[in-house]
This record gives sequence, C-alpha cells and structure tokens, in this order.
Amino acid sequence: MTTEIIFAGFGGQGVILAGKILALAGMSEDKYVSHIPSYGAEMRGGTANCSVIVSDEEVASPVIEKPDVVVALNKPSMTKFEASLKPGGLLIYNSSLIDIKPSRTDIRYIALPANEIAAECKNERGANMVVLGCLAKAIPGMISGVKPFEYALDEAISARNKKFNPINIATIEAAFNRDYDIK
Repeated sequence: MTTEIIFAGFGGQGVILAGKILALAGMSEDKYVSHIPSYGAEMRGGTANCSVIVSDEEVASPVIEKPDVVVALNKPSMTKFEASLKPGGLLIYNSSLIDIKPSRTDIRYIALPANEIAAECKNERGANMVVLGCLAKAIPGMISGVKPFEYALDEAISARNKKFNPINIATIEAAFNRDYDIK
C-alpha cells in the first residue's frame, strides 16, 4: 500500500510538523517514507505545504503529481490543491476555517471541524494533530492507530516543547476515535 499526501495551510498551522510526524510514524512501523516541506515567502502567515509518501514498498520518487489525499487547513490551500487530487482521491478540509464545499464530484471528502475538535481537547493549536488522527482512521493500513504517533512526537518535538506531547497524543487519539462522514 502506498499513500501520497499533500498537507497545506498557512504558516503557523503546523502543516510541516504534521507531515514530519506522519513520516516518522510510518518509519516507526518499518514503512518507506518521504517528506518534502515547502514554505511560502513568510514562515508565519505565509503559505506552507508538504508532500508525504507512506508506503510498504521503496519510494521511487518523492515528487507527488496526483496525490491520493489532500489535507487543506485553509481556503487558499483547498482552492489550490483540490484540482491536483487523483480521481477517487480523498480531500480532508478544515471546515472550521473553510466555508465552501469541494467543487469536484469525482473525489471523496471529509469536512473536518479540526479547530473545534482541538478546542474540545483543550489543545487550541492542535488542529494539525486532529488531522493526523483523522488520517489514521480514514486510511486503514497506512498507520496502525495512535501508538506510532507517540514515537513520532518524541522524535520530532524539541526538548523544550516535549511537555505538550501528552496533550497532542490525546488530541490525535480523540480524532482517531471519532466517526467520519466520507462523502
């Protein structure tokens, strides 16, 4: 199984970190992974996206032209990356910030209220963690539940920010344990 994902949003939403955590979670399960971050002109407030591939086989190229999944945390990202999804692909968009529905009829989508779920978990800045839990649930076999994210967070997060790992794990777990309406 190979899953190609684009994470996109504005700087400060943690899209690059989410991609890195997913790649590390995949590595912890002996998967082959690729993670390529891309930043806009400004770090905070500018655009940010990353490409992540999680596969049971070696990754021949890290370049993603037609992703299986697009995660859009803001409206400009959805507008930009929805068109690149392969037919039948999955769009997960942050319905907390995006007030439109996908324009394509040949894709599946999840309207994920990521900011609201993060707030319910008392993790106001954890929308990116919500997305990880949703992804793990929506794509069976890519990552086996929440446990790989514990390793990934421990690897990805700096020593001074490790104090946030328990709330981030709880947020991922809460998102993983929800049911999603895939349209």
